[in-house]
Amino acid sequence: MNPEDLQTLVTLRMPFGKYKGWLIADLPGPYLNWFAREGFPDSRIGRLLHLMHEIDHNGLSGLLEPLRR
Repeated sequence: MNPEDLQTLVTLRMPFGKYKGWLIADLPGPYLNWFAREGFPDSRIGRLLHLMHEIDHNGLSGLLEPLRR
């Protein structure tokens, strides 16, 4: 993980799917869990979704709050 990835989570919007336009950091846990079960895309967005899943799954979403400001 690069430190810049955390900032990207709170600035990059989901480019496709049911939650298109949502910030990656705001995606609901069940949606991230679906990717974990079905497989993350083999791309930068997939890597970021995987990172967000790990953050959400481990209850660390609060770490992103200071970056939102």
